Amino acid sequence: MTKALTRTDFNFPNQKSVYHGKVRDVYNIDGEYLVMVVSDRISAFDVILPEGIPYKGQVLNQIAAKFLDATADIVPNWKIATPDPNVTVGHACEPFKVEMVIRGYLTGHAWREYKSGKRSLCGVPLPEGMVENQKFEAPILTPTTKADEGHDEDISREEIISSGLVSKEDYEMLEDYTLNLFARGTEIAAEKGLILVDTKYEFGKKDGKIYLIDEINTPDSSRYFYAEGYADRLAKGEQQKQLSKEFVRQWLIENGFQGKEGQSIPKMDEAFVTSVTDRYIELFENITGDSFEKSDIDQIQGRIEKNVTDFLKTL
Repeated sequence: MTKALTRTDFNFPNQKSVYHGKVRDVYNIDGEYLVMVVSDRISAFDVILPEGIPYKGQVLNQIAAKFLDATADIVPNWKIATPDPNVTVGHACEPFKVEMVIRGYLTGHAWREYKSGKRSLCGVPLPEGMVENQKFEAPILTPTTKADEGHDEDISREEIISSGLVSKEDYEMLEDYTLNLFARGTEIAAEKGLILVDTKYEFGKKDGKIYLIDEINTPDSSRYFYAEGYADRLAKGEQQKQLSKEFVRQWLIENGFQGKEGQSIPKMDEAFVTSVTDRYIELFENITGDSFEKSDIDQIQGRIEKNVTDFLKTL
C-alpha cells in the first residue's frame, strides 16, 4: 500500500501556485496552463480516506483523457496533453461554481432522498411509486454547489440563475452540453454492455469561451450498472451489479461511517485496498474496451516530475 501516490509537492518551471483537492493536485503554470496530477487518494462522503488505492489515479486520468477526446465535438475541453499516466496538462479556466449532475436512474443520493419521502430534487419533481434503480422517463438535471471545503449542496436551476451564481445564458448552455455529453456517454457505455446511471460534469470559462474541465465519465464522478441482468434484478428488488465508487460508500456505511460528526473512519486493510484497485481496473477495461497497462510506480514521484517538466518545455 506504500506505493500509492497520496501526496505531491512539485515545483515545476513557471509554477505560480498549487491546489491540493480531495483527489487531484492542480499546479498553475504562469496563469495559462494547469498541470493536474491525479493521485491515488480516495474520498467518500466528502472525506479523504486514510489509505491510497494504487493505480487509481492512472485509471481516472486515462479514462478522463479518453472521454475528453471522444466528446471534443460536443464541447471544447481543457485538455492539451497527457504527458504521464497520472497527469493531464490543459488550459487554465475560471470554473463555474456549480457542478452539473445528471441522473438517468433513481439511485444513490437521489434514492436516499426519495426513500426519506422527498418528491422533489433540485426543483425537479419526482413521480410517486418509483423503486430503487428504476430508470427515469428522461434524464434529470440535479446540480450542486461546488464547495471549496465540506459538502456540496443540492441547488435548483432557478436558485442558480436568480442568485447570479451563473448567468441564464451560460446556464442554458451548461444544461445543453450536459444533456449531450450524457447522451454520448450513454451510447459509449451501451456499446460495452454497461449503463451510465448518473454522472457529473464541471465547466469553466477562458477568454469568454465555455470549456469542459476536470474529469469525465470516471468511476469517481459516475456510476455504471451492467446492462445484462438489469431488468431481472430490478423486478426482483435486488441490488444492481455496478461499477462505481458506491461499493466503497456501502462498505463504509456497513462499518458505521457516513462522514458524520463523531464517526471514525474504519480501518482499510490491505485486502480491501487491493479489492478497490481491482474494481477500478475492472471499470477501466469494461468502459474503455482497452487492457489496463500498469505503469511503473516504484519511483512514481520522480517519473511524474520528469515527464511533466519535459513536456512543459514544449509549450
